Amino acid sequence: MRSQRIVLATKLALAIMAAASLLTCLAVRAQQPSGTADARKDVPENLADHTAPMQPIPYSHKTHLAIGLDCKTCHKNPEPGKLMTFPATTTCMSCHLTVAKEKPSIQKLAALAKSGQPIPWVRVYTVTEGVNWTHRKHLDAGIKCETCHGQVSELAAMSQVTAVTSMGVCINCHKLHSAPTVCQTCHTWPSS
Repeated sequence: MRSQRIVLATKLALAIMAAASLLTCLAVRAQQPSGTADARKDVPENLADHTAPMQPIPYSHKTHLAIGLDCKTCHKNPEPGKLMTFPATTTCMSCHLTVAKEKPSIQKLAALAKSGQPIPWVRVYTVTEGVNWTHRKHLDAGIKCETCHGQVSELAAMSQVTAVTSMGVCINCHKLHSAPTVCQTCHTWPSS
């Protein structure tokens, strides 16, 4: 009786592993390019919903990009080029001295600007610990912000709409753009 249970459990475990392997293959195949640059999506959307974090001041990329601002207006890439910065309160106040100044959120912004304090934005995308990643190399290679961050111009509240922080997506995108895919491209190994 006990040996029958072991055999049954082994068969069940093998069936589960086979199903998991099949699902993994299907997921990888679904992420493969469909042939043309227009039809493929370099960075797929997140499978799970990632709710936008609560920000200290409500901010709509949709509203601001609709009036003609672009990413570089607010997000700078200082040396060494790893992260993009959040806008200084003075950048925001260059418009909001007169635009929507009666709104409580803009009054809060004005108070931060007057005190010289930065807006304590909550970062939406974070680079995994141990990964050496830089915006600069991607910008220099001509990668557009939308490639990794999705259609930000349609977002009333910024959320993690793409799966850009997963290793498989990075490797696939590097292959699509003929960029290196060896481990040392993104990972530093401890010296021995």
